[in-house]
Amino acid sequence: MRRPAASPKGLPERPGHEGIGPARLKVQGGRLVDELERRFGAGWKVRAGEVFSRDGTVLDESTVLPPGSHVYLYRDLPDEVDVPFDIPVLYRDDDIVVVDKPHFLATMPRGGHVTQTALVRLRRELDLPELAPAHRLDRLTAGVLLFTVRRELRGAYQTMFARGDVQKTYLAHAEGVPKIALPATLRSRIVKHRGRLQAFEEPGEPNAETYVEAVGDGLYRLTPRTGRTHQLRVHMASIGLPITGDPFYPTVIDVAPGDFSRPLQLLAKRLMFDDPVSGARREFVSRRTLG
Repeated sequence: MRRPAASPKGLPERPGHEGIGPARLKVQGGRLVDELERRFGAGWKVRAGEVFSRDGTVLDESTVLPPGSHVYLYRDLPDEVDVPFDIPVLYRDDDIVVVDKPHFLATMPRGGHVTQTALVRLRRELDLPELAPAHRLDRLTAGVLLFTVRRELRGAYQTMFARGDVQKTYLAHAEGVPKIALPATLRSRIVKHRGRLQAFEEPGEPNAETYVEAVGDGLYRLTPRTGRTHQLRVHMASIGLPITGDPFYPTVIDVAPGDFSRPLQLLAKRLMFDDPVSGARREFVSRRTLG
């Protein structure tokens, strides 16, 4: 099933799922209860009245749907370890919320991380049910993260990030000696396959570009010009400078879910852009430091 998303208007909220939208499921067609039982062992959700149409109508055991129809249901929440760090708000107005995300907190629900994500916690803490991320930071990366407040604003801000119209600056701490002279621009083709923890470089047309500068005492300023998954971590490891505390690069290290003792030393320090709604020049800077 797809990850939770913002609820369509009219869909009832399930108690205990505040801030968590339902999963939208595309059905193959036929009797709904039989399909959910066959595909997910979840026919009981239909019998319990926990599956809905887009307008909030409860679907029952008699419901038969044509192929390609969509239904909505709330998935069972996983057991999660609390992430014991606050999410300071750097800026807030009627259009956007900008926060200083801590390490270890995912941006939005995915896999075993649902309630312990920046999106769900902020929806609950700020009472903003339509809050949505305009971009994403890895769970292990801290720093500046921007959300839109209202549904109708999402496209403008997400498109701004997708087009590369945002200037991003990161700081990273790494140990070791670089294999190349710095500063340098790194370009390569980075691929990330579902189910595989590491992204990797492969031959082919470059799709990832990062400008790397040394700024002293093992500290580096990174300016990505693209936004591939794990791009900064892969590029730094590729030049002999794996980021301090990285459990994936160059090798995967098993870390217990509740172990917060060694945060990845990567910080999204600054965002700058021309606001696609107001036209104003925006600049947001993390108050966090590394180390």
